[in-house]
Amino acid sequence: MRESRPASSAKGMSREELLELPAAVDLDTGNRALGLGRSKGYELAKRGQYPCKVLRLGSAYRVVTADLLALLGLAA
Repeated sequence: MRESRPASSAKGMSREELLELPAAVDLDTGNRALGLGRSKGYELAKRGQYPCKVLRLGSAYRVVTADLLALLGLAA
């Protein structure tokens, strides 16, 4: 029998979770907020076509939270 997932681990993020994010988040968190799959998010970031500002720090990508919130209509 399969265990049910808690709501917090489901795809997507609540408004409260989004507003509690730090200044920049990893790409997986940005993907989750936008409802993007991991592969698609990394593909878009690599091509420079991610829907909001992404910083490349070494081999890691960071999504600027202010741009993410603006894209989702949650900017202050």
